[in-house]
Parts: sequence; C-alpha cells; structure tokens
Amino acid sequence: MSILASQSANRAILVLADGTIFRGTAIGAEGSAVGEVVFNTAMTGYQEILTDPSYTEQLVTLTYPHIGNTGTNDEDEESDAVWAKGLIIRDNALKASNFRKQETLNEYLRRHNVVGIADIDTRKLTRILREKGAQNGCIMAGELDDAKALELAQQFPGLKGMDLAKEVCCKEVQPWVGGSWKLGEGHTQPEQSKYHVVAYDYGVKHNILRLLADRNCKITLVPAQTPASEVLAMNPDGVFLSNGPGDPEPCDYAIKAIQELLDNNIPIFGICLGHQLLGLASGAKSVKMKLGHHGANHPVQDSGTKRVMITSQNHGFAIDIDTLPDTLEVTHVSLFDGTLQGIKRKDKPAFSFQGHPEASPGPHDAAELFDQFIELMQQRVQATA
Repeated sequence: MSILASQSANRAILVLADGTIFRGTAIGAEGSAVGEVVFNTAMTGYQEILTDPSYTEQLVTLTYPHIGNTGTNDEDEESDAVWAKGLIIRDNALKASNFRKQETLNEYLRRHNVVGIADIDTRKLTRILREKGAQNGCIMAGELDDAKALELAQQFPGLKGMDLAKEVCCKEVQPWVGGSWKLGEGHTQPEQSKYHVVAYDYGVKHNILRLLADRNCKITLVPAQTPASEVLAMNPDGVFLSNGPGDPEPCDYAIKAIQELLDNNIPIFGICLGHQLLGLASGAKSVKMKLGHHGANHPVQDSGTKRVMITSQNHGFAIDIDTLPDTLEVTHVSLFDGTLQGIKRKDKPAFSFQGHPEASPGPHDAAELFDQFIELMQQRVQATA
C-alpha cells in the first residue's frame, strides 16, 4: 500500500444532519455507521458504554478526551455484543496499559465491526448537541464521500417511534447466574435461593442482574414480548423491568403485560426503559427529550428525604411529570433539569427509577433501590407464608 493510500484508509468523517462536518482519524472498522449522535460525560467505562443495549442505533460521543488507555477485557462487558453503532472520541490512547487488558480499544472495535472516529473537536460537537439537541449523523471511515454521508445522516428516521426492546432482548426464557466482580475472584457466584425474580429483558445490562444475584435472588430472564400469564405461571416473588433502547410508547406488548402484573399486586421494580413503561402502564405519558441524559455525574434528589445522589444516566425519553395520574407519586427528580427520575404506585407494590442504580460505569449512590425491591418481595413472602 502506498503512503497516500495508507493515509486515505486512516481518515474518517462525521457528518451531522445539519451539514456540519468533522474530519478526523479512523478507529475500529472501515465503512459507515448511521444513528442518533449523543454525548456521554463519564470519565471511565467506555467498554461498558459500548456494550449497553440502551445505545442501540446511537453514535456515542465521549466528552472525556483520553479514551482507550486501559484497553478492553471480557469481564467488563454489559451484554454479549457491542450495541452502539459508532464511537466518537477526541484522543485515542497510543498505548493501553492495565493488568486486566486483553485487547486494545482499536482491536476491540475492529473485532466487533464498529466504526469510530478520533481526533475531532468533541467540545465543539458537544456544544452543537447541547444547543440543537441530539442529531442524526453518519461516521464514514476509509473511502470518504461527504455528500453520501450527509444523505445517510438525513435519511435516518430517528428514535422517535422505534420499538427496539424486542430487537435486542434474549430470544428464550433462561436463568441468570453470576454476581458482582471482585478483585482476585472475577465474577462471584452467590447463593441464589431466597427470592425468585422474573426479569423482563428489554435490553438489560448484566450488572443489574449481578446486583440482584448479590442479594440472593434466583433470576429468570424472559424476552420482552413474554405475556404476563407466562410470568405469573413461574410464581415469582417479584418482577423486574429492565433498561433498554428506543421509544417506550410503541412497546404496547410490554405496557399490557405490566398492567396485568399490577392487577395481580406482584412487586415490580423498573429501571430506565422499565421505568418509562411502568409510567405508561399507569396512565402517564412519555416525551422525547431534547438531548437526553448520558453520563455518570447526574445529581438526582430524593423527593422525600431531600438527599442528593450522584447517578449514572442513559436515556433519551422520559415520563412527563405533568401527566402523572393520582395513582403515581414522584420519588426522585433530576437537579440538572427537573425531569422525572423516580415514581412509585400509591396503590400497588411497584416503583421505578429513570437512572442506573447499577452504575457500570458510574457511582453507586442509588444502589439502595435494589434493597427496596428486596423489602417489597420480603413483605409479599411474609404475607403469603
């Protein structure tokens, strides 16, 4: 390969639907990737972000400038695949150094056929997204065509109206085994016998399941479209509604199932998309946010105790706080923009949280929400004993 051809193969562009073009260096696979461009403010956890199913159909911009310095490994993945359509960063670390490293970020992206771009002004890009909101875009690496990239970006329909939960979920009922990671031990194998939790997989992160397993829960994972009757036949002590990508409104199958579960007074805990679906099943409405929440430094206040938690967030839709019916109570709000972060049913043992109490990446301030779920199941078990 000539020097000129080598330089051409190493180039990449990011073109936004408004016509803005960023020119940089290709990382990962060659080709093109189209999706909604969002930014994430987390300083660590790029591998967890890439493998979070909630980033399906999105191009993720990392605002922290130096990415890739610790490499990647098999133990830090939040699902069995890379779901982010593309990666946008400022500086790709020249060397990855960590005792757990198995691959460099570049090798990892290529193996998963993920297109990325580095060496662009991510501060400028972030300002554009903050001012105009999340935009559709196209990353093109290798053979470049500005006009074609713009056309692809403008043709992307956007996430509004996209039902992605049924696309990313597991395909059959299956058990989950495995707890949190510990230094020198890897992922632990806690006893799973105290409570039986059926977890709806709308794009679940593994660390959610690990934290439930840490609390001695036997976990049965079911596909997004599983009818409530099948779940009830499993005789669970509680039902978990997972995170996931896309618009909650088209997920009518999930909303119907949750309504049936509520009628049976079974303890329910929802996170992220699961939170939005619980809101819709209870009569509230959802909205597409201007730029969403993506990061690991978001302050959220408990409406009752007034305690402030720093939380991990990843969502582009929210439940409209002004549409809550009388059966729902506000439990948490964002101190960034006042949007709804938590709800609970006044008449049923059900509650949910918009952020990510399981972190990965991020702080663990909100992890106690898992304990609240355990308490609801404990009350149910004692009442039926």
